[in-house]
Amino acid sequence: MTDPGWHVREDCSPSVLVALYLRQALGVRHPDELPHLRGVERVGEADDAVERLWRRYWDMTVEPEANPSPVPLELLDGFGTHVALPAYADALRDAAAPHGAEALAYAQDAAVRYDRMRRSYRGYAGAVVEFERRAGRRAHDFRLDVQVLPLSQRGIWWIGSLTVAVSDSLRGDVAAFDSAMQPILREIA
Repeated sequence: MTDPGWHVREDCSPSVLVALYLRQALGVRHPDELPHLRGVERVGEADDAVERLWRRYWDMTVEPEANPSPVPLELLDGFGTHVALPAYADALRDAAAPHGAEALAYAQDAAVRYDRMRRSYRGYAGAVVEFERRAGRRAHDFRLDVQVLPLSQRGIWWIGSLTVAVSDSLRGDVAAFDSAMQPILREIA
């Protein structure tokens, strides 16, 4: 039997969690359609400079290969290796700096919960088989990255060209998750 021509990589990336923590802590609106993390307070609204810099940082964090930095990046003190910003990103650096310990603790706690929950997950083959049955054909080759996150709403959202965010509550419900994956698979497979 040959390997399928598709590849799904699932994760609960601490770097993505830290970015989303900062999104709420700094009052960044983007991405508008993505719900907030559970248990993180949203404070005010970010100014235009912080919003713009955070969007670029978000793109580099979610899909670094597709969004390389044109300038060297520097790690932000207090965030381990999870936040790297261009030297010119002073507004974001200054706004984010006070949130390092809380953001890292949140990301670590969420990653531990994901690791415990992941043991009970079924793979993606079932969703792909269901897609193939409905489509009446084999799935085309594709790559998909899935970030399983503790989001306040149940669902699945595109957060990059090859990346979706799925709420942990949806991912834990096999039947609902396989059904929710069908529109994603219709787009890419």
